[in-house]
Amino acid sequence: MDVLISIKPKYVKSIVSGEKKVEYRKRLFKHLPCRIYIYASSPVKRIIGYFEYAGYYSGVPDEVWKISCEYAGVDYDTFSNYFADVELAYALKIDKLVIFSKPVSPESIFDEFKAPQSFFYVREGIEREKLRSLV
Repeated sequence: MDVLISIKPKYVKSIVSGEKKVEYRKRLFKHLPCRIYIYASSPVKRIIGYFEYAGYYSGVPDEVWKISCEYAGVDYDTFSNYFADVELAYALKIDKLVIFSKPVSPESIFDEFKAPQSFFYVREGIEREKLRSLV
């Protein structure tokens, strides 16, 4: 199973540069994925690549910050504002990052594409095969 996550372009840039090696989330997947595809949200609106699922850190936000701040790609204020309304924080480890030579329009992969607020599962079959053939 694979997922597509939506990330703001400024954070995508930090991921691509290697500055950001964790992706913070308020909730986690029920089904653990193999690959996590990165959708750069508006104004980019493209799938730029993926990383292999390599686990995550979880705990109260301050604990997660202490574990992951070296790889956060954001400052503490941004982090704490994001997690202000939750008791549990997640930091996905970004491992084996693959960036496509040309960002991909999601409409070329998915029928009736709607950008996810957080993430969605990539259905087995043709959509998954199209994504996997991009490498």
